[in-house]
This record gives sequence, C-alpha cells and structure tokens, in this order.
Amino acid sequence: MVWLYWVVCLTFVTLLSAFIVRRWRHLGYTALVAFYVIYLGASQILATRIVEFDLVVRQFYAPAAVFLYPFIAQALDMINEVYGRRLAQLAILIAFVTQVLLVLFILLVRTLQPAPFFEYERAWQFIFGLSIRITVASWVAFLVCQTIDVYVFDWLKRKFERNVILRSVTSDVIDLTLDSAIFVTVAFAGVMPLLPLIIGQIVSKNFIGFIDTPWFLLYKRLVK
Repeated sequence: MVWLYWVVCLTFVTLLSAFIVRRWRHLGYTALVAFYVIYLGASQILATRIVEFDLVVRQFYAPAAVFLYPFIAQALDMINEVYGRRLAQLAILIAFVTQVLLVLFILLVRTLQPAPFFEYERAWQFIFGLSIRITVASWVAFLVCQTIDVYVFDWLKRKFERNVILRSVTSDVIDLTLDSAIFVTVAFAGVMPLLPLIIGQIVSKNFIGFIDTPWFLLYKRLVK
C-alpha cells in the first residue's frame, strides 16, 4: 500500500508542477519552492519514526522520511532544470530559513504549559525533542549535500546537455548518499545504532531516488 501512496503522490505533484511551470512560468518557481519547503519540513517530523524497509532480498532499517527524500531531491532538480543554478541556490536558502523557523516554533510550543487532561505530553516532548536534533542534523546535511547537488547537476547539464538521466541520477546518488552518512551520524549518535541506519538509509534512499527518475523525465518532457 505504501508504494501506491508513493506513486500517486509523486505522479500528482509531477503533473501539477509541470502544468504550473508551463502555464505560468513566472509563478512556477514559487510553486516548486513551496513543494520543496513542504517536503523538507515534513521529513524532519517523519524522520523520528524508524521503519523497516523490505527490498525482498534483505530488510533494512531507516527513518520513515526516507520515502520523502527523493521528493526533495527531485524538487531541487526541477528548479535547477528550468530556472538554473542561481535560483536553485536561492531555493536552498529559503528552505533553510524555514527549517530554522520550524525549530523555533517547536521550542516556543514546548515552553507552554500542557493542559491537565493532555495525556501524551511525555511522548510529545520526546518526539519533538528528537525532532529538534533531527532538524539540526538535517541543516548540516542539507547545506552540504544540496549545494553539492546543485553544482553537480548544473555541471552535468552544461557538459551533457542531452543526457537528462545522467544529470538527474548522478546528482541524486551523490546527494542522497552523503546526506545519509551525515544526517544519521549527527541525528542518532548515542541514541540508536549508526551503521545499520546509515546502510539502510543509503540503500533505501538511492533505491527510491533511482526509481523516481521516470517522473523527472516526464516533467522534463512536459515543460519542454
């Protein structure tokens, strides 16, 4: 069932993004950045849940947000493909500011006194306390990996203009692999076993990142 949700969501947002970019090119950038920010914010919260990722031959363990990371990478590629490296870098800056605000909002709410009938205070504090650390970890991984992704994608775009698959897959593999190692180490050191999570996240994120390539090609064709 999770794959059905994943396919439906990715297809919907790809078609919607392509429609907006093609119909209103000047508004397309705003729409893509909005999707980018939503994906990133959601991933910070969903990463607090560790799930089992079954690839038939072997089972891996990774944060649940692994299913959203390819959305994040693809959104940045969509921006870079149509609007270029400079506006892609601006999108990274905007997204980073929103993640800082997310942490500040969580800290603000954590200072409030819970209602006496709210039964889930300890669970809420634990989950969102971990979410803050996860968000900080994502800042480090985000700034390093997304910047590298933008430059790799842009370089491959200029070097191999006709090879859309090469620039999409290569930039995503580098981005998702580095992100996995940096993010897991900073977010879960001393809390959870690192090696299984790093391996699980690298395998699962790159697997999903690879199979979402047809949607990027669809986007490229629709906005051409």
